[in-house]
Amino acid sequence: MSSLYQILNLLLDVVWFIMIAHIIMSWLINFQVLNTRQPLVAQIWYGLNRLLEPIYSRIRQFLPDMGGLDLAPLIAFIALIAIRIILQNNAAFFY
Repeated sequence: MSSLYQILNLLLDVVWFIMIAHIIMSWLINFQVLNTRQPLVAQIWYGLNRLLEPIYSRIRQFLPDMGGLDLAPLIAFIALIAIRIILQNNAAFFY
């Protein structure tokens, strides 16, 4: 049963890393440090968007229209951290 806990923790770590990479890359693109006309940057950006857009689109359905400010990544990141805390506090259940 402890292997189930470790697998869940690993999956949450992978999602955390992907979200951090997406957030940092979006900042770099918005501040024009990275250019999406470069093939490698465009492929990475497209792949990260395809991975995270299903999560963000469900969150955006519940958020009010904030104009140009997108709070979906922040809400998803906070939810991910909350899930990790809940999992760690209930680790005894898996042993």
